[in-house]
Amino acid sequence: MVDGFSHMDDDGNARMVDVSEKKDTQRTAIVRGIVRLAPETLRLLKQNALPKGDVLTTAKIAGIQAAKRTADLIPMCHPMPISYVDIRFTVLDDENAIELECEVRTTYKTGIEMEALIGVQVAAATIYDMCKAVQKDVVIDACRLVFKSGGKSGIFRAE
Repeated sequence: MVDGFSHMDDDGNARMVDVSEKKDTQRTAIVRGIVRLAPETLRLLKQNALPKGDVLTTAKIAGIQAAKRTADLIPMCHPMPISYVDIRFTVLDDENAIELECEVRTTYKTGIEMEALIGVQVAAATIYDMCKAVQKDVVIDACRLVFKSGGKSGIFRAE
């Protein structure tokens, strides 16, 4: 390992971190994001009247699938034995937005934050895809880790 760089070997080449000596711990990560829509798009979404069908159910399934496939997308991520994934939505009428939350849990040797990040981002992109027939300027915003637990760094809560 190059000093201070866990994902580089002694020659400076990229590598996956060896976690085989670490102990399994229960880990949870929660990531939130926002999808901002025009008032008319949000109205159609709530009425399940958009041309591509049930937006939130489709986005939920896409986000869950994505979380489970994170190691296929991010080169240095370890394949994880995921024990739980959920995508939750809150319609924010006063903001013409949908708040998305992805929670992922595991009992393993390394963190689960990337799976939650990918889950919420793919769910948000799916909302965009399902709404783009009626609105091209959908905004995906404010994606961030809001909670994590487990491992040696313990609990993190975003302010």
